[in-house]
Amino acid sequence: MTSPFLGEFLGTMTLIVLGDGVVAGALLKQSKGENAGWIAITAGWAFAVLAGIFVATATGSPDAHLNPAVTVAGAVSAGDFSKLVVYIPAQMLGAFVGAAIVWLHYLPHWAATPEQDLKLACFCTGPAIRDAKANWTSEIIATFFLILTISALVTNTLGASGAIPRGVAPYMVGMLVWGIGLSLGGTTGYAINPARDLGPRLAHAVLPIAGKGSSDWGYALIPVAGPVIGAVLAGLLVRALGI
Repeated sequence: MTSPFLGEFLGTMTLIVLGDGVVAGALLKQSKGENAGWIAITAGWAFAVLAGIFVATATGSPDAHLNPAVTVAGAVSAGDFSKLVVYIPAQMLGAFVGAAIVWLHYLPHWAATPEQDLKLACFCTGPAIRDAKANWTSEIIATFFLILTISALVTNTLGASGAIPRGVAPYMVGMLVWGIGLSLGGTTGYAINPARDLGPRLAHAVLPIAGKGSSDWGYALIPVAGPVIGAVLAGLLVRALGI
């Protein structure tokens, strides 16, 4: 019953449940994790990535991308675009369902939280300073280094050197995402994943969230297209270098 579609769906769903979940726990009023802060949020996302990878690989995805940017980069670097039509819809659907589960889990806390921007932040990203050029640049750079480092990790894991044991790789990807969050995430909230932003943003738009405001569609293109651009650039470099 396992399949690549199911693996990417369940893995991405798990990623968002734990990732958006830690944000909700830190931001929503009367949560026991309220005011946990940025370090806790970035750590939570790192563990969310790790859990998502384990779920995805166990349920049928041999790659555990969980991220359209990773899928696009792989297609560009390998010249094989066949996985796009399976992986990306699964990732988007998984992200939407994961966000809906977070909404359900924290159901009484939405009404207890008057700030509309905090509610939106539990679902999707937003810039610390709204500057379109800077925001585009941040998402492109962060995703570029995500893809470049993952490619190097794959080479060291599966390449002739075998420098990194295969079982260690998921933990290192989690650490990488943690590092990106700490180093590069302060500007835009480091979407670095179109599904991570668009799926939950859609969920915010359609779910009956108590006292919610705008889903900020005016910003939505940046965390979706920015990571894709960064992924394409990194994929081209990886292909040119033969990594």
